[in-house]
Amino acid sequence: MKEVDMPTGHVKFFDNVKGFGFVQSDEGTEAFLHVSNIPDGVTDIKPGTRIEYSIVDSKRGAQVMTMRIIEVPESLEKKQRANSRMKNEDLVILVEGLISALDKIRPGIEHGRLPEGASADKLARLLRTLADQLHS
Repeated sequence: MKEVDMPTGHVKFFDNVKGFGFVQSDEGTEAFLHVSNIPDGVTDIKPGTRIEYSIVDSKRGAQVMTMRIIEVPESLEKKQRANSRMKNEDLVILVEGLISALDKIRPGIEHGRLPEGASADKLARLLRTLADQLHS
């Protein structure tokens, strides 16, 4: 049996609502992609997704028949979070500052007094900053 090389490329556009889009090969040729030809279990396909695929010539031009996802692009949000990540030494300073601030408010909390006003706002901002850094 002769092995056939399948073209590789990326998803140029895909509309999940309409159920179709287009792929572009590494050589620059385009082919139509229908939702029925994406792999089972794939519910959303993003532009830039690297794929390997087979095509067939139809009345309307080249059409993807089968495809296999090679690589899903990293999301822009994930890249932005990674770029906004603090240096380790800055993160240590933040944690140490939070420990100190929490130690100071602990006696009041033990007696039912929560921080108020500007000090509560500052502490909340620091806690959110730490949470964002740990979540990225």
